Amino acid sequence: MNANVRLRDFLQTRRSQLQPADVGLPTYGERRRVPGLRREELALLAGVSASYYTRLEQGQSLNASTEVLDAIARALRLDESERLHLHALARSDEHRSRGSRRPAPERVTEAARQLLDALADVPAVVVGRRSDVLAWNRLGHALFAGHLDPGAVDRSADRPNMARLVFLDAHTRELYADWPSKARAVVGSLRLTAGEHPDDAALHALVGELTAKNAEFASMWADHRVTACTVAEYEMRHPLIGTLTVTQQTLSHGPGPTTVVATAAAGSPSRTALTLLGQAIAPATPVRPGSQVSTG
Repeated sequence: MNANVRLRDFLQTRRSQLQPADVGLPTYGERRRVPGLRREELALLAGVSASYYTRLEQGQSLNASTEVLDAIARALRLDESERLHLHALARSDEHRSRGSRRPAPERVTEAARQLLDALADVPAVVVGRRSDVLAWNRLGHALFAGHLDPGAVDRSADRPNMARLVFLDAHTRELYADWPSKARAVVGSLRLTAGEHPDDAALHALVGELTAKNAEFASMWADHRVTACTVAEYEMRHPLIGTLTVTQQTLSHGPGPTTVVATAAAGSPSRTALTLLGQAIAPATPVRPGSQVSTG
């Protein structure tokens, strides 16, 4: 899908989701043939001509200024992540004109490995931009994907992908009490990444696979919502430790993979549950040669 189509679809979809009453425009009771705002109404709110906005939405004008894009973002009532996404879509042809390069394979940085070591008592996973799991600590594996082989992250061909798990894996679906909330966050994050990396063929292949295999993903993807998944609270239903509430936070080390950690409030039942999970998966202490094991 080229830059013109991505920008068009985003603007059309978000415009259709705004009603005149949402932005204080009168309708005088007339029947409207299209959902949401008309192009001329949005142009009025943004302070641009209707003909210019129409050309922009149709992909005939990809040189919109920062000020115009910001005005359209305000008219559409976009949040900061969505505003940046709009800018990325409008600029994607500029990136392509400078020549696209095949993205380098994603690897776990030394800084991320040090962080995983330091977070031994906190569930943590290192995730690539396409939501591939590149590494996890013992607790991270146990909390998010204890039913999978822990060594899968070391095999590039078999690496788990969090988006696939959320939409295609029954265990992960049952893990989240409010699965739709988690699913929307995953889709919104992929949308944001797609805007930042328009030439990522592997990302487009992942989106195509999920669209074909899961109708809920297809519907959410068509909604064009974007989400910067930095902090979110989820109730989880874990098969070993029961129900707990965790705060999932995304920690960035600059360009490249990020680390997702799950924490619980001090003194809470959820913190106790995470402690119990750590104890349940702790390796057995080996018996030293020559020692005797009490049989009671």
